[in-house]
Amino acid sequence: METLRGIIADIIFQNEESGFKICELETDSDLVVIKGNLPFLQIGETVKVEGIWVTHNVYGEQFNVNSFEKEIPKTSEDMEAFLASGLISGVGNATASLIVSAFGADTYDTILNSPEKLSEIKGISHNKAMKIATAFKEHFQMSDIISYFSKYGVGAKLAVKAYQKYGSTAVSVIEKDPYILIDDIPEVGFKTADKIGMAMGLGYDFSSRIYAGIIHCLKKATQFGHVYLPFEMLENQCADLLQVDVSIIAPYIDELDILSKGNICQENDGRRIVYLSYMFGCEKYIAKRLLEINKDECFIDEKNFSTSIKQFSDFSGYELDENQISAIKQAGQNGLTIITGGPGTGKTTIIRALVHFFHSCKRKCFLAAPTGRAAKRMTEACGISAKTIHRMLEFSGDESDDDSKLTFKRNEDNPIDADVVIIDELSMVDTLLMYHLLKALPNNIQLILVGDKDQLPSVGAGNILHDMIESEKFPVVTLSIIYRQESKSLITLNAHKINKGEMPELNSKGGDFFIIGRNNADECSATVVDLVTKRLPEAYGIDPIRDIQVLIPSKKGPVGSINTNFLLQQKLNPPEKYKKEVMLEDIVYREGDRIMQIKNNYHIKWYKKDRPESDGEGIFNGEMGEILSIDEKTRELVVLFDDDRCGVYNFNELRQLEHCYAITVHKSQGSEFPYCVLPLVGNPSMLMTRNILYTAITRAKKMVVIVGTREHVKYMTENDRHQLRYTGLCRLINSEAY
Repeated sequence: METLRGIIADIIFQNEESGFKICELETDSDLVVIKGNLPFLQIGETVKVEGIWVTHNVYGEQFNVNSFEKEIPKTSEDMEAFLASGLISGVGNATASLIVSAFGADTYDTILNSPEKLSEIKGISHNKAMKIATAFKEHFQMSDIISYFSKYGVGAKLAVKAYQKYGSTAVSVIEKDPYILIDDIPEVGFKTADKIGMAMGLGYDFSSRIYAGIIHCLKKATQFGHVYLPFEMLENQCADLLQVDVSIIAPYIDELDILSKGNICQENDGRRIVYLSYMFGCEKYIAKRLLEINKDECFIDEKNFSTSIKQFSDFSGYELDENQISAIKQAGQNGLTIITGGPGTGKTTIIRALVHFFHSCKRKCFLAAPTGRAAKRMTEACGISAKTIHRMLEFSGDESDDDSKLTFKRNEDNPIDADVVIIDELSMVDTLLMYHLLKALPNNIQLILVGDKDQLPSVGAGNILHDMIESEKFPVVTLSIIYRQESKSLITLNAHKINKGEMPELNSKGGDFFIIGRNNADECSATVVDLVTKRLPEAYGIDPIRDIQVLIPSKKGPVGSINTNFLLQQKLNPPEKYKKEVMLEDIVYREGDRIMQIKNNYHIKWYKKDRPESDGEGIFNGEMGEILSIDEKTRELVVLFDDDRCGVYNFNELRQLEHCYAITVHKSQGSEFPYCVLPLVGNPSMLMTRNILYTAITRAKKMVVIVGTREHVKYMTENDRHQLRYTGLCRLINSEAY
């Protein structure tokens, strides 16, 4: 490793997001080219760099920087050049010359320790002197912290966050315990903190490391849908993560519980189970509040009810049968009602009839769903505005976008102004969102929860609909009669067959449910691309981008959503001179691309395309749209979402967007698409299940095309294995009930 010292003479290239720079360094003897992670380094600064010499096949010899430190300018000339560089606010060429002329070699010490002396110079007031000193001090403090973090391969952005949190003490705080960063800086996860800790030489059994590992494992479990973990499983996962003997983990779990830092708690469910404290609090509150709402009963005026049902039938043209009327009446008189059923069983019709009935009673009714697409569908079906649950609750997030810290304007102190709330697609609602929903409901509310119990559970932690039904403590209306059956349509019929474990009917002449036999991954992939880009659009006169959705069980592999998106982007939205694009690592975002938001972002600005004066904040996981424009100067990308909102993204937020020509079945929940293509080749066996196939098929409105073999379909239809989720809601409901 070699060391160079000099002044940054020029910046040849820089990436503002990563901090990578190629610079000219003027040393005492030469002008050399250096490159590496050099964030916040500017022309005129004196630096010491460590690294190795490399030879570029075009640009020749360059110095590859591994670490760097900013140094105090040593000569009066260097100090004047530094002050005049523009790095210190309020100091230009003339002021820099005056300061250095007045204090010479003592300039650095004077500004840092006796800044009031600057006011002795004509044109510098006491206030200006203090501002110059503050900017000067912050610059070098920041530089020290950035240099410190760079030794551990940690980016400048986190270094800045650390400085904002700890100030000049940042280095000493981190030297003492780098794992404190996890709690104090939301952007820092266990892996980043552990990278620093291991590089510092802290032991594998360093106590803060073990505490942080326990919390990390529990948080990671929520990403797989778990609300808690069995004690023994947590022990083993922590031991694997931390590379320590499993025997040392248990005392730390117990100590975390005893210390009660708001981190974890233990419950005895016949065996020891461990929660993140906030997840346990959420489940316990949900159980208690659901039972409270369920106790309420509402009086129904029989005459008004009959009149309302007749009026609904008259204007809708739909004659309700006795089962449907009974379901509507039950929902109308209970404090809480669950309505569940598969596709075509009349869930939407019952919601429409309920809305009509409640309006006839002059009861204020709110409709909501977990996703924008599902809410839009409710609005179209019922004729009144439906919102996403987040927007109904008037979300307000924190800067970390950490769902556990999310707050809403609607809560116990400011409840929703409604008499009735109807939630559709309840299977998609996770524990945290259900908690916030229930906190925002007023007393004497009627709550109607609608969903398909056989759909996949929520992406987030929990299994709300399943646990509520399993508890047997709430009224449940199960719809089984198929009312919506398009002429000659097999989609609804086959969905119900699959749900019963029966083989679906395939390839009926003139039908809408087909299978194309492929058993090879490469052939399957090629067929999917051909179907989307050529065969289906040509046969049915449809738009391949807006009318066709590829649904795949898995993300990875030759037929996974990642590779399929790459192939479809090349065909459906190839590069053109008039199309702007931006590349982030290996992903190209291009104007015209179909994309999906993959995490909740409560701060993204949006506006209505046709009403620019209408604006707001928040784009949520699963929302889909099209890249409308890319502006390289402002480093902004605009996405036109399917509900006509335009979201404005900085380039550093692009990792929140994925291409969605193809999406996983999990990501498709709550959405419907005209034509669905389902490749079943090359997926992991754990994803080849009945409920995944059922969920995928029920997303299609006009046609399903499966690419695979009958054996694939048969295997998934017969495989009724459900992925285990550790949730405690059912148990807590039953314990609260007594």
